[in-house]
Amino acid sequence: MSKAHIIGLGKSGVAAARLLKKNGWEVELSDRNTSDSLQQQKQQLTQEGIAVKLDYSFEPETSLDLVVVSPGVPWDVPALQRSRETGIETIGEMELAWRYLKSCSWVGITGTNGKTTTTALTAAIFKTAGLYAPACGNIGYAACELALSETPPDWVIAEVSSYQIESSNTLSPQIAVWTTFTPDHLSRHYSLENYFNIKAGLLNRSQIQILNGDDYYLRQNATNLWHNTYWTSTQGKANLVGDVAKGIYIEDEWVVALGERIIPVESLQMLGNHNQQNLLMAVAVAKLAGIEKEAIAEGVKNFSGVPHRLEYICSWNGVNFINDSKATNYDAAAVGLRAVPAPVLLIAGGKAKEGNDHDWLRQIKEKVVFVLLIGDAAEFLAKRLQKINFRHYEIVENMERAVIRGAALSKKYDAKVVLLSPACASFDQYQNFEQRGDNFRQLSLALNQKKR
Repeated sequence: MSKAHIIGLGKSGVAAARLLKKNGWEVELSDRNTSDSLQQQKQQLTQEGIAVKLDYSFEPETSLDLVVVSPGVPWDVPALQRSRETGIETIGEMELAWRYLKSCSWVGITGTNGKTTTTALTAAIFKTAGLYAPACGNIGYAACELALSETPPDWVIAEVSSYQIESSNTLSPQIAVWTTFTPDHLSRHYSLENYFNIKAGLLNRSQIQILNGDDYYLRQNATNLWHNTYWTSTQGKANLVGDVAKGIYIEDEWVVALGERIIPVESLQMLGNHNQQNLLMAVAVAKLAGIEKEAIAEGVKNFSGVPHRLEYICSWNGVNFINDSKATNYDAAAVGLRAVPAPVLLIAGGKAKEGNDHDWLRQIKEKVVFVLLIGDAAEFLAKRLQKINFRHYEIVENMERAVIRGAALSKKYDAKVVLLSPACASFDQYQNFEQRGDNFRQLSLALNQKKR
């Protein structure tokens, strides 16, 4: 019997273990952490015949035939390097799912920012068209969960991060989408060129490529890489890259795709120019997949957005509280600021990431009346604000104090919006950005309960 080791007891790792077990493998699953919830998972999986090792750092063994890596595990850690050097096949969970779902059509959506909304909207359009095409990968299901399903999907709509591409050397979607490209994850990928090449690898293996023509870096560096590329632009037909007949763009407040008017832009419920870019890419996928424009239009009209990305939470004394916890880097946070009306009271901070903060700081100077800083990055971000002579900030350390203080200061400064858009990762105080956004939502809703 072939033997596999899966690293990481998260959703994707557990799904990978169950998929391999179902297909006759001897499976063990490990995690460096230990907790009550992990112990409960261990009991359940042990009953299913899957061995689980907690508080365990993986080391390759000659008895292994396969190692499967969860997305959060760096691809170049020494143990994985040794695994590959000794000839043990080492892949990511997304690659494993691909091997069992090759008979399905795939859409692979990647990019620094915008991929979650594009993936969710694409899946919503396909569902409206009557197709079984759930979102998976970084959102929705783990990809291996779909491979475990008794009913195979009509399409797999996968949000694919650079981490997942890096560990998936044969994943080859029918349609690949590249939403944006800005510096991110450089502590893991080391250089912008390496990060770019990892993303490009997914499109190299795809039959059709869809790219955001409003993204400066893609426009400068990806125009001649593929022959079957469809470009989008919110700036009209005149701003398209390449063949107009293959363009998806906005003209006279309408979305036009491959020469056909599809839907008025006002049908989209989400704020911001960046969401119009996401809309164009989702419409492009749907058109190229053969979905009728009536289903596309209905899917767009009924789509209200994704949690944690410019998510409206509530109104308190006329001030809107908006959750943009998914803005985990400067570029995403700058996009969030551009999308909301001024004046803004901003909550920012967390675990700092490398990147260029110039646009973010410029948006703060233009639209923000006060900044509340939380988490490990608070002191660092305070210095960045001082450098641009922005003095209206306060270090409040945690989310509870930020929401309470934000409510009080919003009246003093006549803010229209209290915006959580951290520009930082969440791992200093939370397990993930979802947990951070949920905390903000809970605390914001509690303001109205106190008012009653």
